[in-house]
Amino acid sequence: MTLTRRRFLTLAGATCAATRLTAGTPVAVWRGTALGATAQVALSGISEDEATPIFRAIEAELNRIEGLFSLYRSDSALSRLNRDGVLRAPDPDMLALLSLAREMYHATEGAFDPTVQPLFDAHAKAAALGRAALPHDIAAAQALVGFDRVSMDENSVRLGRAGMALTLNGIAQGYATDSLSRLMRRQGLRDVMVNAGEIRAMGRLNGQGWPVRLPSGRSLTLTDRAVATSDAAGTLISAPLGVGHIFAPNGGAVLRSGPVSALHFSAAVADAASTAAVVLPDDRLHLLDKVGVDLVRA
Repeated sequence: MTLTRRRFLTLAGATCAATRLTAGTPVAVWRGTALGATAQVALSGISEDEATPIFRAIEAELNRIEGLFSLYRSDSALSRLNRDGVLRAPDPDMLALLSLAREMYHATEGAFDPTVQPLFDAHAKAAALGRAALPHDIAAAQALVGFDRVSMDENSVRLGRAGMALTLNGIAQGYATDSLSRLMRRQGLRDVMVNAGEIRAMGRLNGQGWPVRLPSGRSLTLTDRAVATSDAAGTLISAPLGVGHIFAPNGGAVLRSGPVSALHFSAAVADAASTAAVVLPDDRLHLLDKVGVDLVRA
């Protein structure tokens, strides 16, 4: 299996631009990882020494989020749900994220669907054998897709059919970005750029919005807004076969060949919307208007 970075939206360019623009204003930058992606948090108007306890709080929050939503940790809440088919006494953040995912599922008329994980698994298993997934394997996996089969309340989250599994890769990084943004607000910070796989800008940098560079090289200036980018080729399950990591819930072909960026006040909403946009035909992209998303075709 050949994996490249899932997300192309980088804070590196924004951080370099911030350094050039500050003219003496300190910018403390934390760097690490979040849900498998490179993560950075830039704090304007604060020194590295002053930021030390804030950096520790960032790391603790990301560790908590990994414990909920990671597909790679066997002890995460998501891994336990996929393994057992039920998650009892779910964390409030798990319910909040799944509730938002359900809203996006309905708003996009099923184009955003976290239950596509069996399709990913079918293609990954075939790629490990050096071949394409067989039609009957795809059909069997597609029969397990359908977020309307997932039930949830404060007592439990249940998958409605044996073999179902969720991936939150199309929304959890945005949710992590929003969570860190809220943490920075609680710390009393107002001028912050957060990237936990998707980007959210709060306040300003040296009196201006925060500069962000999209995969195409296009630059944006963000103030109190988030941007997320999805690209089916961002992670390749099989490079020789050209099989990407985003799958249409109906088992059909992915319709976007390049990156799609979405703008919204919530990074989680932008994340889910950019994922859905990859599989939506042009005549259904208007569905994203329901949630107030602006698309940027990179």
